[in-house]
Amino acid sequence: MSPEEFRQYGKQVVDWIADYLGSVEKHPVRAQVRPGDVRAMLPAHPPEQGEPYEQVLADMDRVILPGVTHWQHPSFFAYFPANASGPGILGDLLSSGLGVQGMVWATSPACTELETVVVDWLAELLGLPAHFRTDSAGGGVIQDSASSAALVAVLAALHRTGTDGRRTIYVSSQTHSALEKAGRITGLVAGDVRTVDVHPETLEMDPARLRALIEEDVAAGVTPALVCATIGTTSTTAIDPVRAIGEICREHGIWLHIDAAYAGVAAVCPDLRWINDGVAEYADSYATNPHKWLLTNFDCGVLWVADRKPMIDALSILPEFLRNAASESGEVIDYRDWQVPLGRRFRALKLWSVIRWYGAEGLREHVRTGIALADRFAELVAADPDFELRAHHPFGLVCFRPLRTDALELMERVNASGKLYLSHTKVGDEVWLRLAIGAPATTAAHVDAAWAALQAAGRRISPGRR
Repeated sequence: MSPEEFRQYGKQVVDWIADYLGSVEKHPVRAQVRPGDVRAMLPAHPPEQGEPYEQVLADMDRVILPGVTHWQHPSFFAYFPANASGPGILGDLLSSGLGVQGMVWATSPACTELETVVVDWLAELLGLPAHFRTDSAGGGVIQDSASSAALVAVLAALHRTGTDGRRTIYVSSQTHSALEKAGRITGLVAGDVRTVDVHPETLEMDPARLRALIEEDVAAGVTPALVCATIGTTSTTAIDPVRAIGEICREHGIWLHIDAAYAGVAAVCPDLRWINDGVAEYADSYATNPHKWLLTNFDCGVLWVADRKPMIDALSILPEFLRNAASESGEVIDYRDWQVPLGRRFRALKLWSVIRWYGAEGLREHVRTGIALADRFAELVAADPDFELRAHHPFGLVCFRPLRTDALELMERVNASGKLYLSHTKVGDEVWLRLAIGAPATTAAHVDAAWAALQAAGRRISPGRR
């Protein structure tokens, strides 16, 4: 494809994306296909001869769109948002156009240095401590997701223990499964990922139980390596008591990782920075995902560390083909040492584009709008005696359940309609429905329509299931 052909078709692709974003609401929120439907519409073998790009775009409409669940739909409420904004998309396009492989500073200095700037910008926007800045002993790095951030934190924590004996990490029943997976990847065996009890109502980690487990393990000759505290759990957005957990970690020399994948970006609003209580004093690492609620399209998760040395010591392997004068000088950051893979895309361009386009005011407005809409939905639920509301909903997620109908049947009924999409969780033995707000196009009208659809579906469920 020549540059002129790229110009021609690139304009068509941008028009296609703009038309899609402008009309996404006309599609059913959840894909209406059955397993195998999309594959059946595609050729079994690759084309022998090249095809005009118009045919690719035609198949986007004919084959791909019917099989897409529309995460940018204003009535997509099933999971935490995966915002895709115009400036984020354009930043990703610029990244693809440059085709940079930014594994070390020397392979593209701008890729590395822009990243150091935008992660410092974001740390400032979120009110994070100065030692998370890249001009300090710590620093930030863009990962693909909070799962990779957790894996890096676990690797660094295990390396810092300086022992090959049995080591443990500590999570709660509400901690994201990425921590258990990180334990498996790093070689921890069954039982080395210890689950701490949570408060039965708030679902926050119990510091007293954490302390007891740690003391039991130390007495048995085990080395506690890491504790993960969560700010905004995936299930219900529960918030662990970071300060109390941090004090215990400090006493025992344990790495404290903060998983704030969803809720961390809420701290862009100064009045919400209470969620960071204890982070500055105790966190060894902290992760949040701009690609969830901060208008930056996937994938873009940021990991900060208070001290980069244990991470680099754990991950740095320098083959001869990567040796260069800049790296040898010690004056540059080589982000290959801050992640598991060697290669890395120029992800900073989309976060840079988003921050510059929206500014702090625009980002705060987006977060506050999501919270206000969640409050609106919560008020509707609370006013209906046929439903129960979980009182804790400081962000954009509302958990609720019907009292006179089967929750899962109600969810399946509204999801099958194509008009909205919810998910569920369990608290103890109770099934709760989750409505997560955060798409840029969502308005009060969409929230009200979702509530009306839920009420109507509940009335249609047969009496035998009540």
